[in-house]
Amino acid sequence: MDIIQFYINTLNHFDEISIVEVGQHFYWQIGEFQVHAQVLITSWIVIAILLSSVTIAVRDPQIVPTGAQNFVEYVLEFIRDLARTQIGEEEYGPWVSFIGTMFLFIFVSNWSGALLPWGILKLPHGELAAPTNDINTTVALALLTSVAYFYAGLTKKGLGYFGRYIQPTPILLPINILEDFTKPLSLSFRLFGNILADELVVAVPVSLVPLVVPIPVMFLGLFTSGIQALIFATLAAAYIGESMENHH
Repeated sequence: MDIIQFYINTLNHFDEISIVEVGQHFYWQIGEFQVHAQVLITSWIVIAILLSSVTIAVRDPQIVPTGAQNFVEYVLEFIRDLARTQIGEEEYGPWVSFIGTMFLFIFVSNWSGALLPWGILKLPHGELAAPTNDINTTVALALLTSVAYFYAGLTKKGLGYFGRYIQPTPILLPINILEDFTKPLSLSFRLFGNILADELVVAVPVSLVPLVVPIPVMFLGLFTSGIQALIFATLAAAYIGESMENHH
């Protein structure tokens, strides 16, 4: 009963996290549901950027890639190597698309916060920002990662997957259970905190000295934004690989 109560309390904490807000926000009321419109609008823009970029780059594929096609293939090879390294040679194949989607969406979302003038798009309330600048997005991505590594472990091992919770000794059962709840928490807060901090760091110099001083800060923000996308994708792949590895 104590473990069940622990699960209920943890789920309640996730529900509380999902309503955390920084500043004002714009919502759509659809029936009884309140939809966070800011996140949807910017997420759709990011998805449109990704789809249109890939479509344009590979609209006329060549046997010997050049230009944009060469860049797209380089990115795909990078993601494939990342998945292979973290998940393993035999298991990584089906997970390349998931890891790649996570990496590209987070990467473009992070960069959009530094490169796109979201402020020119006026809303009745609040203002637009990068999708990953909202904790609802980062929590959703982290929970998707949790679902992915649970699915990976159960698919490969069946109910034997739960044996990992009593490895190397049953005494560690509470700690191993707690670890599965702290993983999405750390993933979501790390990404949200860093992107929010980057945008705030850029916003302050821009408001004070809008021409020269913010440029180095913006380049630093682009670098750290890319690193955050890489960290998230690497950890997601590592968790999936960990869930499928054999424990002795």
